[in-house]
Amino acid sequence: MNDILDELHWRGLVAESTDEAALRSALASGTLTYYVGFDPTAESLHHGNLVQLVTARRFQLAGHRPLILVGGSTGLVGDPNPDRERQLHPPEVVAGWVEKIKTQVSRFVSFDGPNAATVVNNLDWTAPVTAIEWLRDIGKFFRVNKMIQKEAVKARLESEIGIGYTEFSYQILQAFDYLELHRRYDCVLQFGGSDQWGNITAGVELIRRSDGDVVHAMATPLLTRADGKKFGKSEGGLTVWLSPALMSPYAFYQFWFNTLDADVAHYLRVFSFRSREELEELEKATVERPQAREAQRLLAEELTTLVHGADETAKVVAASAALFGRGTLAEIDPATLDAALRETPHASLPSLASYVDLFAATELVASKSAARRTIDEGGAYVNNERVTDPDATPTSDDLLHGKWLVLRRGRRNVAGISLE
Repeated sequence: MNDILDELHWRGLVAESTDEAALRSALASGTLTYYVGFDPTAESLHHGNLVQLVTARRFQLAGHRPLILVGGSTGLVGDPNPDRERQLHPPEVVAGWVEKIKTQVSRFVSFDGPNAATVVNNLDWTAPVTAIEWLRDIGKFFRVNKMIQKEAVKARLESEIGIGYTEFSYQILQAFDYLELHRRYDCVLQFGGSDQWGNITAGVELIRRSDGDVVHAMATPLLTRADGKKFGKSEGGLTVWLSPALMSPYAFYQFWFNTLDADVAHYLRVFSFRSREELEELEKATVERPQAREAQRLLAEELTTLVHGADETAKVVAASAALFGRGTLAEIDPATLDAALRETPHASLPSLASYVDLFAATELVASKSAARRTIDEGGAYVNNERVTDPDATPTSDDLLHGKWLVLRRGRRNVAGISLE
């Protein structure tokens, strides 16, 4: 077995553990079964789940057996939010989300070999339990004075809205998951984000009190940017969805490619599966040749491949190059081109107009006179061909896939025109 804990520490992925020496010994003694869970709070997972998904993959690559839990029951209840009550979704909606998320998590682990992964749904063992059985057999092990110490619960108790019993009982449900997985699969390690630490350790304690067994827990830190802001959050509250239906592979790629120099080394350690030596070379390159953006390119390509597959990544990379004059636009498939141009300034027009009007409509230039000046100076391109006559009008034959024109000012400023 590889020393996975040392690797996780180097990558900055260990925030808490119950007994690291005991965990290290358990990991070294042979194949260990572990689990990590994801609640279906939407039809897709997002950037906040990526740390746990890649950590699950790391443990499996080190020789351990993953259980990936999708919370069909916990998703019906909702982990307490510190500042507002959770919206409860209809059971049939949650069930649909469970199936979609099962497909997403399956991309990150292998289902072959001696340590093959298993995807489980906690509704399978919670649904048959009656309320009386729940209170007598599970609830008796929990102390309310400890439960209210959880940060989110404490915040809600001190607020005007308070907290209902439904959300308050969430940590018992999650602890019950660990107990059931321990009994069914001999699972002895649960990990998750540090904001879940109270729920995770509740499971450790439940197993000790009910079965007398010692199991392990670990938490990864919540990611922040170099400026201290929450990872993945922009001024507009951007969510980086893993589903291509909610965020195109092109937009996903661009999000990671636009990572700041101050953050990229840390993100590579967390998310990349390249060796320590390779990543240290990239860190050095970021300092010495920041304009090359080598680290950002690797981060974007590796994560897009992991989430969307190699074929989609190849399309995205080709589209990114072609948009800036380093490839053939006509070879980009319609869906990728559409997604790429929607990430740029773009305008939708009822009909084609002169090049001056087109450049002004996309706001690549400040005015029509500025557009004319850009064309006269040789800095205007449409579909990667230099525009020489500002008053000429493109024809329908110039439209890519019968719909789009790609406008470019200079080397770096790109926009799109589409016909309504």
